[in-house]
Amino acid sequence: MVGEISMSRYQVRRDKFRRHFKKEGADCFLVTNFTNVTYLSGFTGDDSFLLFLPDRELVLSDPRYTTQLQQECPDLELEIRSPGTAMFKSIQKVLRGVKSRGIGFESGSMSVHMHGHLGDEVPGVEWVPCNGLIEILRMVKDREEVQSIRDAVAMAQRAFSVARAGLRGAETERAVAHGLENQIRLFGGRGCSFPPIVATGPRAALPHATPESIPIESHGLLLIDWGADGPDGYKSDLTRVLVTGKISPKLERVYRLVLKAQERAIRAIRPGVLCSAVDAAARKVIAAAGFGKYFGHGLGHGIGLDIHEGPRLAGGCDRPLRAGMVVTVEPGVYLPGVGGVRIEDDVLVTRDGHTVLSDVPKEWDDVHAELG
Repeated sequence: MVGEISMSRYQVRRDKFRRHFKKEGADCFLVTNFTNVTYLSGFTGDDSFLLFLPDRELVLSDPRYTTQLQQECPDLELEIRSPGTAMFKSIQKVLRGVKSRGIGFESGSMSVHMHGHLGDEVPGVEWVPCNGLIEILRMVKDREEVQSIRDAVAMAQRAFSVARAGLRGAETERAVAHGLENQIRLFGGRGCSFPPIVATGPRAALPHATPESIPIESHGLLLIDWGADGPDGYKSDLTRVLVTGKISPKLERVYRLVLKAQERAIRAIRPGVLCSAVDAAARKVIAAAGFGKYFGHGLGHGIGLDIHEGPRLAGGCDRPLRAGMVVTVEPGVYLPGVGGVRIEDDVLVTRDGHTVLSDVPKEWDDVHAELG
């Protein structure tokens, strides 16, 4: 029964995608982005393409994945190329004799090299460049996807709780990052959804700081940005700032300001609201306090099989939110040479508003951490 549910789930996605690419003037489509192949087929490996023909779909791969494909995609036809055979030769073989008015392809994924070979090896075919069609479908999560993201959030939160309880003053940024990854794996995840950002003191003003061998006791502020890559590939993305010692009144003010901006933005999330309007809700709070120029990135982004997906919560992004989207809300203020604050949660857009999926404490009184 479980297998039947999974098969119908992916077939529904493929049927929906087929309707989309037909509107682009194509009756066939070659999917080359490995994450999109996973989304449409359930196959969790790589080095494989998914080809839509007028009357069927098949996965093009190699012998390393034959058994895995049979297990994960029992409803799909397979074209397994022999060792040493180039992928474009395999595509040529399948397309031989297929009458098509146009074959769509992911122009943002296919290399110029591959495109050139396909033009040479499959003559007389119109290759229709398309980009982002599958990503648009991926923006709205189904019930199973939302549960997978909830699980990834819970995994990340458990790892953070363990890491926070065991913080030691002599521990380095790098050690904290490694500890988070280890805990996520112990809790059943595939690892972190991206290399964790762990930055103390003035280094917290670097939005994408790389953890270094700096003891976290060096300063009174510790920023941790982390997430879990769940067992089925769905991601979470969270950020918290911990006060580990004495900090300046200015940084305390900034913390309270960022938290207020985040809460204002989260309250604005509901179906039909433009992504840019949610971004503006947070940005206005920070700008009104005189720190606008220190908030230099978009408010958030979608999460799913990739850590950065659509939609983007940013100025100029006038896509309306839809129920089923899962986005991060992560305003930040970064003061060079002083420190930075970013607070991030994962939020599900629901039919009548929103649900915050993460619940790591973030009120000022909750973020003071004692170092052992």
